Amino acid sequence: MRLTGLPLLAVVALGLAAPAPGFAAPPPVESCHKEKTFDAWLDGVRSDARAAGDSANAIDEALDGVTFDPEIVKKDRAQGVFTQDFLQFSDRMVAAYRLTEGKARIAKLADVFQRIEKTYGVPAPVLTGFWGLETDFGAGNGTGPTLTSLATLGYDCRRPDFFRQQLMAAIKIIDRGDLSASQMRGPWAGELGQLQFIPERYLNFGVDFDGDGRVDLLHSSPDALASAANYIKSLGWKAGQPWLQEVRVPQSLPWEKADLSIKLPLSQWSQWGVTLPGGKPLPAKGPDASLFLPMGRNGPAFLAYPNFDAYLQWNNSLVYSATAAYFATRLAGAPPVGRGTIGDSELTAAEVRQVQSLLAAKGYDIGKADGIIGASTRQAVKAEQLKFGLPPDSYPSRELLQKLTEGA
Repeated sequence: MRLTGLPLLAVVALGLAAPAPGFAAPPPVESCHKEKTFDAWLDGVRSDARAAGDSANAIDEALDGVTFDPEIVKKDRAQGVFTQDFLQFSDRMVAAYRLTEGKARIAKLADVFQRIEKTYGVPAPVLTGFWGLETDFGAGNGTGPTLTSLATLGYDCRRPDFFRQQLMAAIKIIDRGDLSASQMRGPWAGELGQLQFIPERYLNFGVDFDGDGRVDLLHSSPDALASAANYIKSLGWKAGQPWLQEVRVPQSLPWEKADLSIKLPLSQWSQWGVTLPGGKPLPAKGPDASLFLPMGRNGPAFLAYPNFDAYLQWNNSLVYSATAAYFATRLAGAPPVGRGTIGDSELTAAEVRQVQSLLAAKGYDIGKADGIIGASTRQAVKAEQLKFGLPPDSYPSRELLQKLTEGA
């Protein structure tokens, strides 16, 4: 299952999805182009590719017949903003069928996963979690013409440099012999393969793990999984260390310490009354960890270890990262997450946008009032909670909304 029929990376990481339930549509953006015509722009790409050492055959194969597709731009302009909370999203994405299929894939490819972990230090549940969320284990890679998508978005004005760079990388992938132009099929935003790599990541971190002489992230699961592990290792992953662990927290906790930027010894969290879900004490030894409250002090609670930082670099959405990491813990044997006591007190997306607007009016740089409770919103919320004497758990509450409204 994929949101709005697109691979998840397109939906969450790049924000590339048509509005759907749980999404709020942004205002339209005017179109513009640096060059007068698409053909003139494409000639510039050809020139740059020749200067970069790409062969004439690869350049012609990649660019001959490529046209500007205004439907791609329409989809980009119609992108939605992801507003589901952690429980809503994880309930949807860490579904029973995905857990069953993920465990089956781990068993079926046990030898491959063992070799990958020995080489890169990344365990099977972590890779399988990403694999399942991105493309349902390779079942939903996308079918659109990747080169047309990249060229169209590279010519368009909104993110031209990024997509031109991806088009240049795609040409090099063809020149290297990994894929032909006709094989480059994926979602309309230009990602490729079972783990939805942008072409530049494909080029730099792709691994020929099945030994057939080329890197094929579309059709070879060993290549795709090993490439993901290679990339995750580059993000600082430490072999043999945990990434996310569910905990229980007391109401007397110093909530200002519940912050992903604050890592403390497990002994300190234990001293403050943090335990494992069944009341058992935390491990006596382990890496320093942050207390991560994806829905505030009344919702689920986790210790986030340094390896969780790799999730945030794969995708900086807190909801996506928490869900992917939680999915991996379930595949590794953890039980379903506790739901806390937040219940009906959770703010609606409209109320979150109201909080964000009030915070912006007070001078906080929270970006757009989009209903996403991201890092900048959480920092501003924490600052205002401290001012009002509220528990500073960095998550907007109805009590905070009332205080902000009264002070407006």
